[in-house]
Amino acid sequence: MKSSDQFASSYIITRKMVFLFACACGLIVGNLYYAQPLISLIAPDIGLSDSWASFIVTLTQIGYCFGLILLVPLGDLLENRGLVVITLCGAVLALFLAVISPNANWFLFASLLIGFSSVSVQMLIPYAAHFAPEAIRGRIVGNVTSGLLLGIMLSRPASSLIAHSFGWRAVFAISCIVLTCLALILRFNLPIRRPQVRQHYFSLIISLWSVLVETPVLRRRAIYHAGLFAAFTLFWTTIPILLLSPTFQLSQQGIALFALAGALGVVAAPIAGRLADKGLTKITTALAMCTVAIAFLLAQFGADSLTLLVLAGILLDMGVHCNLVLGQRAIYALKPEIRSRLNALYMTIFFAGGAVGSAVASVAYSSGGWTMVAWIGFSFPCIALLFFLTEII
Repeated sequence: MKSSDQFASSYIITRKMVFLFACACGLIVGNLYYAQPLISLIAPDIGLSDSWASFIVTLTQIGYCFGLILLVPLGDLLENRGLVVITLCGAVLALFLAVISPNANWFLFASLLIGFSSVSVQMLIPYAAHFAPEAIRGRIVGNVTSGLLLGIMLSRPASSLIAHSFGWRAVFAISCIVLTCLALILRFNLPIRRPQVRQHYFSLIISLWSVLVETPVLRRRAIYHAGLFAAFTLFWTTIPILLLSPTFQLSQQGIALFALAGALGVVAAPIAGRLADKGLTKITTALAMCTVAIAFLLAQFGADSLTLLVLAGILLDMGVHCNLVLGQRAIYALKPEIRSRLNALYMTIFFAGGAVGSAVASVAYSSGGWTMVAWIGFSFPCIALLFFLTEII
């Protein structure tokens, strides 16, 4: 009989399994974004002021960063299937706490825990990459990431529609039930993978610093995407406020349809993976950054045009998703034995950028309206592009 180590090294991922990984990623990652279009509903209900409302999203992202550092590296140490399922169970408990939260303190604490426990999605991507042949790894990562990105895109319209009919607490209740079912499905269908790394947890966490210092590709790709993801969270945290304003007067259903249009940007992920497999990473990176910058120019000059804002949302998502896959493809081509740590550092750095974007969202909109938001958003990809130019010049 083959040992689990031998099985893991010989198992080749199938299309059915790629689909399962993609669906799981999409269902889990939605937890990070359900609150984005609902902050104007949640904040007054739990007694949170308008100026602090965007911190509902920020705390979820901060919790996610902590989970990336403290939990995701365990994918290099512990059996992956069990690790994913246990972490997923933690997300179920965090969502239940959000449902029953009586005030702002409890809900913000639940938001932090939701982010912390939703990192199982970043255990699944390197988990899938481990079973993908080198020649098509970019394609596999792109396909799995497409599920993740579709989850990001669909989570916002889904939460808006559910909240419109049943209230915002129903969004978290439904996710709690869905993730409970998903944990059971993954427990009985994912292949076993036991890493061969033998070290203590604390030495594993301490090793993150040396991995970061010794891996320039990781540092660059993470900083590139931090700029783009800051722009992404800034836009999607603020746009519901603009759409609810007297200029557009959209309902939660209208916001849902707007967010659904942005989901078209998900088509960029598998394309980016294929381009990376062909060695076109650098030129595609530049195009992704320019696309995000152009999106904010459209958003700036089309502040009173719903058509231009929709186009800006699509272009923004295309550029961000494309760059995400390029970065993952680049770091997954490095040492397989530290792939979970590489992924943890990559995600932590760029999600820190995302936390910055969401943190300044409410303040920027309150101080300078959509004009200030759009110019700040435009500056993020421009900074990333300037840093990228130091790589190719």
